[in-house]
Amino acid sequence: MTLRIISPADVIFEGETQAVTLPGAMGSFTVLPHHASLIATLVSGNIVYRTESGEEKSVPTEGGLVDVNNDVISVCIY
Repeated sequence: MTLRIISPADVIFEGETQAVTLPGAMGSFTVLPHHASLIATLVSGNIVYRTESGEEKSVPTEGGLVDVNNDVISVCIY
């Protein structure tokens, strides 16, 4: 899956991932390959993703939006 995390100031991450966990407004959720399409709001928390090499990384957010479509996860945070 391709993950893109952007903020108003910069592209924070763009690359291939195995899994992404996001702090959704209705609770934390994980996106895996071939996930159903969705659009969701994010709240304050951490976006945690596992790279293709298996390394786990985290990006803090105060909130934002996520769009999942055809194995592309686009996250806009602030």
